[in-house]
Amino acid sequence: DTNTTERVISCVSLPYFPVVYHTIMMNFIENVLCLFESCFSRKAAFRWFVTITVGLMLRSDKLGVTSVIRDLALCPGCYDSMIHFFRASSWSLDSLRRCWFSAVRQYAPLYKEGNLHILVGDGVKQSREGRRMPGVKKLFQESENSAKPEYIHGHMFGGLGILAGNIRSWACIPLSIRLHDGLQASMDWKGTTVSDASHVVQMVEDAHHAACTFGDSLLLLDRYFLTVPALEKLRSLNNSGDVRMEIITKAKKSCTAFEKPPSRKPGRGRPPKKGAAVHLKELFITLAGEFQETEIELYGKKESIRYYCIDLLWGQKLYQELRFVLVEMNGVQSILASTSLTLDPLSIIRLYSYRFRIECTFRELKQQIGAFCYHFWSKHMPKLNYYRKKEEPSPLECVEGEKSRKKVLEAVRAIEMHMALSCIAMGILQSISILYIGKVSSCQLRYQRTPSKGRVSEATVMSYLRKHFFRLLGKQPELCITQIIQEQQNESGIYWDSLAS
Repeated sequence: DTNTTERVISCVSLPYFPVVYHTIMMNFIENVLCLFESCFSRKAAFRWFVTITVGLMLRSDKLGVTSVIRDLALCPGCYDSMIHFFRASSWSLDSLRRCWFSAVRQYAPLYKEGNLHILVGDGVKQSREGRRMPGVKKLFQESENSAKPEYIHGHMFGGLGILAGNIRSWACIPLSIRLHDGLQASMDWKGTTVSDASHVVQMVEDAHHAACTFGDSLLLLDRYFLTVPALEKLRSLNNSGDVRMEIITKAKKSCTAFEKPPSRKPGRGRPPKKGAAVHLKELFITLAGEFQETEIELYGKKESIRYYCIDLLWGQKLYQELRFVLVEMNGVQSILASTSLTLDPLSIIRLYSYRFRIECTFRELKQQIGAFCYHFWSKHMPKLNYYRKKEEPSPLECVEGEKSRKKVLEAVRAIEMHMALSCIAMGILQSISILYIGKVSSCQLRYQRTPSKGRVSEATVMSYLRKHFFRLLGKQPELCITQIIQEQQNESGIYWDSLAS
């Protein structure tokens, strides 16, 4: 039947997003990427930035920039220019990150708790086999997964994100992922910007730098980050600027705090800075009768919990007043800590449960975007010795000569640039998925064994764009991204003919 055949063909060729959403989606990508034009001193660099970022949003494999060339049907001669882009001097990572913060604030559907934006930070360790990669060192990783080795050689990153969406459809948009360890030996090199601060201090610095763009914020961190240097850095940053940032984290079960000192001290001598010591773990037993019982929604379902709130001093020689919330749920005991003394205990418990969203973002960055599938190295870097002893110099300490050090730092910039582009690509995909909540279902776009009731996943958005991106470009030839990508494609039209066929 001819009519039946025509209906089948029209259904197959018709994208599942309504036509008006196609225009909105492409304009959204256009508006976000065009904000970065001022970050590049050369137009060619900006064009490569757009091409690579769009390619990361569409890539079907994780085989380096060659996957970008394949999925965007670019001319094979683009490979060398793409590789050179990551080491070019026409861009600055700091200006790129500031522009990305502004783009997220302007276009992303951010979540706010009162008047506070919710930042989430955590560290991520990535195994690297390259023996001439700068920053690779021996790392210890704690994990309950028996498939992971106890020690690895790789990179230590500090990741920062911001919550977007709503309580039913969360997303943690990645703001920055920076190398936080392994580069201390390059501190004495002329012109280097590597920080010698610890991982936890750098995380607080990164978060406060983002808070300067977003305004007053609340930072969610794991228990590893509750340290005296982190709290001291937070206090100094809050005192030096107009923006205020608070921290919610988790304390170890062996945590010891102190009561407030008495207002008056009898006799002579300096007044005490702290009172009696309090072992927080023991409060679960000694104050069991004072715990309150309630129901709260955690991780998408109602949970019955018991909790107790107390304000105590914490930190050796610091003695900063923190709000501790002792929580017991399903027989599991946890101790949460907050630098804000005005937050409600139930709000602290609920907000800390949102911290896990950054783990989901790391997973999507690894499995979908391929953010950690990089291989930037330098022949000027001495070979890494896996069996190096502590007293022996690190590979970075063996780099001599201004030219060699410059080349090594260019490889570091290339790694962080790749991570910055991956954050931008992932953030655009997440924003699109949030903007289309309720307008399209994931089962309409591709098969899902368990379709999501909220927003469609990042993998689903990537799959849809991969299938229909060239059609969408053809419908909007006036867009800047359309003109940039078409310039990088083969002029003979071989790729367009193959796609049309």
